Amino acid sequence: MKLLLDEMYPAAIADSLRASGYDVVAVQEKEVLRELSDEALFAAAQAMGRAIVTENVKDYVPLDARAHAQDQPHHGLVFTTNRSFPRHRDAFIGAVARGLDDFLRHQSGASPPSLIHWLRPVPGIPE
Repeated sequence: MKLLLDEMYPAAIADSLRASGYDVVAVQEKEVLRELSDEALFAAAQAMGRAIVTENVKDYVPLDARAHAQDQPHHGLVFTTNRSFPRHRDAFIGAVARGLDDFLRHQSGASPPSLIHWLRPVPGIPE
């Protein structure tokens, strides 16, 4: 599974995951993706074959619903929350990277179309 990290996530998360062998791109790394609307970023992610990792549930759930209504599967959405991964904490980057690493390790081959996943912190690892 290939991931696209929404612009609220630092590129260091993508760097960490790529060092572990995952195909991850951060919006912050690609000038052409910065400042795109959520709808345009969703379309770009589909063109790149990537699931979007985002905290922006309120805007991406309707895009998922529209894709389903149009019978157009997408490459997935991985949602996080500031409650589960507080951005103000020093350990934010490591916590999100560990959560995504755990999620990706448990994906077997191709993910199901239109996957929706709520990311959780890895248990037993302090944030």
